[in-house]
Amino acid sequence: MNKQLTMRYLSVCIGLGLLTAPKLYAQQTEQATDTANSNEKVAEVIQVLGHKTNLVGEAISASQGLIGQEEIEIRPLLRTGEILESIPGMVVTQHSGTGKANQYFLRGFNLDHGTDFATFVDGMPVNMRTHGHGQGYSDLNFVIPELIGSIEYKKGPYYAEVGDFSGAGSAQLRHSNVLSKGTTSITLGEDNYQRYLMMDSIVSSDSSWTYALEYNTSDGPWTDIKEDLDKTNAVIKHQREFNDGELSLTFMAYDNSWNSADQIPQRAIESGLIDKFGSIDPTVGGQSSRYSLSANWINQNWQLSAYVIDYDLNLWGNFTYFMEDPINGDQVEQVDQRMIYGGNANYQFEGEFAGKNMTNRMGIEFRYDDISEVALYKTKQKQRLGAIRQDDVAELSFGLYWENQLDLTDNLRSTLGLRYDIYDFDVNSKIDSNVYDVDLSGNSGKTDDSLLSAKFGLSYTINEHLEVYSSLGQGFHSNDARGTTVKIDAIDGSVLEPVAPLVESFGGEIGLRSVWSDKANVSLALWFLDLDSELIFVGDAGNTEPSGKSKRKGLELTTYYYFDDIWTLDVEFALAESKYSDEPKDANEIPGAIDKVLQLGLSADWDNGFFGSVRLRYFGDRPLNESGELRSDSTKVVNMRLGYHMKDWTLKLDLLNLLASDTHDIDYYYESQLAGETQPVEDFHFHPIESRTYRASISYHF
Repeated sequence: MNKQLTMRYLSVCIGLGLLTAPKLYAQQTEQATDTANSNEKVAEVIQVLGHKTNLVGEAISASQGLIGQEEIEIRPLLRTGEILESIPGMVVTQHSGTGKANQYFLRGFNLDHGTDFATFVDGMPVNMRTHGHGQGYSDLNFVIPELIGSIEYKKGPYYAEVGDFSGAGSAQLRHSNVLSKGTTSITLGEDNYQRYLMMDSIVSSDSSWTYALEYNTSDGPWTDIKEDLDKTNAVIKHQREFNDGELSLTFMAYDNSWNSADQIPQRAIESGLIDKFGSIDPTVGGQSSRYSLSANWINQNWQLSAYVIDYDLNLWGNFTYFMEDPINGDQVEQVDQRMIYGGNANYQFEGEFAGKNMTNRMGIEFRYDDISEVALYKTKQKQRLGAIRQDDVAELSFGLYWENQLDLTDNLRSTLGLRYDIYDFDVNSKIDSNVYDVDLSGNSGKTDDSLLSAKFGLSYTINEHLEVYSSLGQGFHSNDARGTTVKIDAIDGSVLEPVAPLVESFGGEIGLRSVWSDKANVSLALWFLDLDSELIFVGDAGNTEPSGKSKRKGLELTTYYYFDDIWTLDVEFALAESKYSDEPKDANEIPGAIDKVLQLGLSADWDNGFFGSVRLRYFGDRPLNESGELRSDSTKVVNMRLGYHMKDWTLKLDLLNLLASDTHDIDYYYESQLAGETQPVEDFHFHPIESRTYRASISYHF
């Protein structure tokens, strides 16, 4: 798709207006102002209380919920992406450097870097389609956790407003509209960890400005590399009354560079070649940036939003060392440079059907990825030796959705949703022959696809404290555009079959939610999910590839108990069974699928200013091959936060991996070849969990 068409689609986006801020946005905050011409701060009245919020009568499944800043703030975080671990059953790990997107696990999925779980920030998509490192790549390093006012999560494919990457679920992260206090903070820790943050709101009678600046650097615990993390984030948000509604404009800027400690082979440690914090190739790493401008407008019936994102990534990795090239090694550079234009508009109105109260919501979505370069280069010590594959891609999608909620009786309500998505792919191979002397001109092409998805649910309110649910829905994820037009393997020139542009999923659940006054919030869900095509990690290529159909089922129990105004206990337990559908029983395990997740948290906030929390995260052993004979160990980590609030100051001490667990963040089993080895060797490869470390923070509030 050429630049003229790009501008035409951008004009369409602008013509749609400012796209939708989610429904929850209207419920999230109220500003209390009694100053007409003053710059005095306005206190934000928080209506979203996170897990204390009673969703009985509002939710359409047992697998959706809210998380507030108060609950985010109490959690000690090793990495920014772990903010998603506040979602019950979610596990967030890492197999590479700090600047890379995390590895996500949920509902029996190894989601890789985000496939089958959709993530949004203020309505902007985080998942990257047709990405240089992996489909659905979700890098949350541009998020400042202290600025997130709420997280709305929805697990399962039962929600009409969520389209691509929606099989396992979705999360909407919302920035706070107005900060009640300004904050400047310094965090210092082991391995030269430094983090500096400043954020504040400037408020007048009818508008506000909120800003946040973050800088973070760290050397990491690695023995043979200095991670040299260099991350900068900036957010500026303007909010004002406009045309009988509320308008917000947000600018975000993110820039990062780092050196990586990738996964390593077990035999290299056993032989004494390296220790568990060592590297086989110490020259890998990455650099990335993301700049965005978004606009949101909302009134009683309309929600409109639009966004533009400028994104790029250069990522160097080496997963097989010297297996393909015994002389120069197997290091590769993955490149992604793109502009994303998009928006959303929806209209909600009340009515009646056969004398029954009814709510309808109708929406339209638009997204256009103008990918100027998505490429794979052969490199040595980050120097390019030649292109393996180099493409530019234009990917366009439109989504239409309708959701109807009908009160069948005083206690029973139905939810019916329909969604129609249209995708257009245009792939241009920019090289005829590559470093392997393979003619790739045949990989250019165009294709399109469309999909109709249906959702249905019933909710029965037993009383104001107890509700039961039954939900069914179809979801999908898009595949990498290059895979939809591919004909030739870039390595050996063999003939390849294109993959389906859109991969369908179908799931359902029954569940309940019980809220006991201000004492407890409990949800229970029994669920299943069938997927038409799985994505699995391929170690010798350092990427993913589609495979056969899969089926999953499981149970999730989530409990939050408030002993009193001081003590809170949360228990999150998830079981899952994940299998390939069309494979024999001795070869139907899905590598990397987690079957057990347990998170326990105990937190306290005393009247004298002291506060703290301790958290256990456990996830069970995983199969590493299809037979299930090879498995990883389970992983257990305990983190602790202790703090003290004074009038204008806050002191915090985070003890991460408190019990010095020696387990792994992630494990794989595949072939690799070390220097001096004459042939590839199948082996366990893993990324170690970081050793016990501390981080101390001091914050001043003004």
